[in-house]
Amino acid sequence: MPTLYVGTSGWAYPTWKPAFYPEKLAQKKFLNFYATKLNAVEVNYTFRQLVKETTVQNWIAGTPEHFRFTIKAHQVLTHIKRLKNSDEFLRGFLGTLEGLERARRLGPLLFQLPPNFKADQAVLSEFLKSLPRTVRAAFEFRHESWLTDATWQTLGDRNMALCIAETEERNTPDVVTSDYAYYRYRKPSYTAEERQAMVARIHEHLAAGRDVFAYFKHEETPEGALYAVDLLDSGRVV
Repeated sequence: MPTLYVGTSGWAYPTWKPAFYPEKLAQKKFLNFYATKLNAVEVNYTFRQLVKETTVQNWIAGTPEHFRFTIKAHQVLTHIKRLKNSDEFLRGFLGTLEGLERARRLGPLLFQLPPNFKADQAVLSEFLKSLPRTVRAAFEFRHESWLTDATWQTLGDRNMALCIAETEERNTPDVVTSDYAYYRYRKPSYTAEERQAMVARIHEHLAAGRDVFAYFKHEETPEGALYAVDLLDSGRVV
């Protein structure tokens, strides 16, 4: 059965009290509580540092079996090497995630490319070949030159997702390139009508047999987490 996974980009925000976290909840218990309300999280700090095995095991122990961790790809891959000649670092990066993969807790990897990285289908295609077939991944393109049929074809050939990123400045076309869907809702607020449209689109994906991963922006205010809880509850009702 296709599954809807909803969360936020991070969870360690004391300012989410008391609207999301109970007032007296210790920060070391945030993830445990978060996982009672949501079933996925997008981990962004892996953009700057490799995650330790002890941390991975703590994540697994503190969350239920159905919970998924999406991992943001390290900046060495996306911003420094810019997907080129990155096989060795990629192997090391994927090695840090083996615990999550063995436990079947790994969601798609998120590759967020820099805004000044212009389209290069050959580079993207070659990089995709280096990703194991068992790994799901979503690519967030932030230069307009990528938003073309050629990119959709390159991703589709390897069953990799286009990250549908929605911000105040930019919206990615809602194009299906894989048998799962990936959304990043980055605006600070959403109307009831906008959230109803999210639910309708999610139901289309689920009806077509696609898992859906959807993440709201991490903010000091708890709105994103509250939106996520509402979306998960609404999206499950088909």
